[in-house]
Amino acid sequence: MGRLAGFRYRDVTKRLKTLGFVFDRHAAGSHEIWFNATTNRYTTIPNHPGDISEGMLRAILRQASVDPEEFLDA
Repeated sequence: MGRLAGFRYRDVTKRLKTLGFVFDRHAAGSHEIWFNATTNRYTTIPNHPGDISEGMLRAILRQASVDPEEFLDA
């Protein structure tokens, strides 16, 4: 497992909030759209029970233009 494995929805949203993201709206199914006004970036986060896979978390961070190191330090 990599360093980005083992994060739950609550952990990811807590760290994204510290990076300036806020909940914007619900998307299809159990997904949510989060927005950062300073960077003008959106990202989609699945709100599922259990851990978010490392690949999915990397895709979320790429979509949000957040460096993985910056995410881990948040």
